[in-house]
Amino acid sequence: MSRIKDFYNKYLSWINIYWLVTIVFLALTFTTGDSSLYQRYMYDEKIRSLEKEIKHYKEEIEINTKKLNDLHTDKEGLERFAREEYFMKKPDEDVYIIKNK
Repeated sequence: MSRIKDFYNKYLSWINIYWLVTIVFLALTFTTGDSSLYQRYMYDEKIRSLEKEIKHYKEEIEINTKKLNDLHTDKEGLERFAREEYFMKKPDEDVYIIKNK
């Protein structure tokens, strides 16, 4: 028992019970549960990645909206799209499809 008292007197005597309770409370708050620092960091990372994904899809929507407007308004654009995507051709021309291996 004297070893415990010696250890306490040497290393822990300066710690007040209120400080000890405060330190334990803060340690439990920051390391366990759903609001731990690690969980908050992971949630922030997920939020950042989702915001980046939202930005990417908004840009895709803008590009596709411009393409759709071009197809609705421009006859030459519609013809070019049909040639590129569906390999359509005019009656007097030949189309050759080259596939890379």
